Amino acid sequence: MSLLVGLTGGMGSGKTTVAGMFSELGVPVYNSDREARRLMEQSAAIRERITGLLGEEAYHGSIPDREFIAGIVFGAPGLLKKLNAIIHPEVRKDFKSWAKRQRAPYLIQEAAVLFENGSYQKFDRIILVSAPREERIRRIRERDGLSRQAIEARMANQWEDSRKAPLADFIIQNLDLVHTREEVNRIHRELTQISA
Repeated sequence: MSLLVGLTGGMGSGKTTVAGMFSELGVPVYNSDREARRLMEQSAAIRERITGLLGEEAYHGSIPDREFIAGIVFGAPGLLKKLNAIIHPEVRKDFKSWAKRQRAPYLIQEAAVLFENGSYQKFDRIILVSAPREERIRRIRERDGLSRQAIEARMANQWEDSRKAPLADFIIQNLDLVHTREEVNRIHRELTQISA
């Protein structure tokens, strides 16, 4: 049985960049956001529940209108919680089935809200990717073209790093890619030894 490792970090921390570095080392990585999007498109049951919660405008045919959905749920914590209650269990099920097919000393699940939804307890180790708040806002504005207000509304649904850090086994300060890669290599060696 492979060691299960959770990789998390707030918006704009660079967890997908870090996940890519682990992939380059041959580690199987499951990207929860990407797989959630796929499930939202492919599963008629999920689509039915989301349109029941948010209205028919949440989808164009089988494609979710992510902008419309984000515009509603990020300002309404109650709705976000209900949306997550539809999607997260399906992603968890999909991850378990994916994990069974992998053959590696350890596997990584990349997910933004491992701590917030309590699922961090299901992992053998947790890696937290961290960066200063202003740097994260700058990255998101460049990447997604969102307003500061929209970014802060989304960030409000994620724990601060100071709350996550005591629960993480490894913390990568992601400000300089050379340093980040060194940290990834160091953690990779340690996880490979642990799982041997």
